[in-house]
Amino acid sequence: MWFKNLMIYTFTDELKFDSESLEKHLENGAFTPCNSQELSSYGWTSPLGKHGETLHHASNGFIMLCAKKEERILPASVVKDFVSERVQTIEDEQGRKVRKKEREEIKEDVLMELTPKAFTRASTTYGMIMPEQGFLIVDCGSAKKADDFTGYLRKTIGSLPVKPVTVKDAPVALFTAWLDGKMEPPADITIGEECELNASEDSGGVVRCSKEPLLDSEEIRTHLKAGKFVVKLALEWQDSLSFVLDNELTVKKLRFGDTIMEKAAEDGSDSAAAEFDAQFTLQALEFAQFLPRLIEIFGGLQGDDN
Repeated sequence: MWFKNLMIYTFTDELKFDSESLEKHLENGAFTPCNSQELSSYGWTSPLGKHGETLHHASNGFIMLCAKKEERILPASVVKDFVSERVQTIEDEQGRKVRKKEREEIKEDVLMELTPKAFTRASTTYGMIMPEQGFLIVDCGSAKKADDFTGYLRKTIGSLPVKPVTVKDAPVALFTAWLDGKMEPPADITIGEECELNASEDSGGVVRCSKEPLLDSEEIRTHLKAGKFVVKLALEWQDSLSFVLDNELTVKKLRFGDTIMEKAAEDGSDSAAAEFDAQFTLQALEFAQFLPRLIEIFGGLQGDDN
């Protein structure tokens, strides 16, 4: 599977474990379906799905993990309607007002009754540990999902010395300088056709552009002259990766170049497991080059004086 988003974390200390000990830790936190009274369940599952037997996949020093979440679909509006109906019945039959504490007890009873009957839906979140490079990346577009993943991994293995990546040069400043012509982007970076601009004041609104030649756009120049700044920008790196980068260095809408995709198809043509391994290895090797370069473009890691 190909990563589509990158929430990037850097290690603050060396992560010490081997493949065998990691697997044992993951087994203790393996996914189990929701029981009859659980609203959700979270745990580790095989990255290869039905084609895998272990809860992690390792290749060339990189490690792939997959977290599975199952949730019961119990809309708040449904619970509210059931509670309201029961409250109304009590008030009509007993001629009294249902107070807050009793209403909460009724709600708990309703949840106990409805939860086992609710449908469930499942989702997965993939993450990659890059020990030699000092990165953990999570394939999701929200901080909440990334926090769920890293928090559960920390709980599972006992320690996870990581923090969200922070760089010395503010991405917003560089994005804006590239588009207003005050600074040339690096030679290995190409400006794409999508961006988001914000005003420096809350009242100024947000401007989103897509499929727009940004460097030649009179509209973009007008917005920049009016004081707006660029908070998201579509970029391409070395014809290998295209993506949208935001002001927190979160990578979204990630796409791999044709050369990588063709190589993966060639290497993984034997089986589903071989296809997964080829995709994993090729993108991991690409990330091993891309992530240090991305950080370098924005002045290096904050707090790193080396």
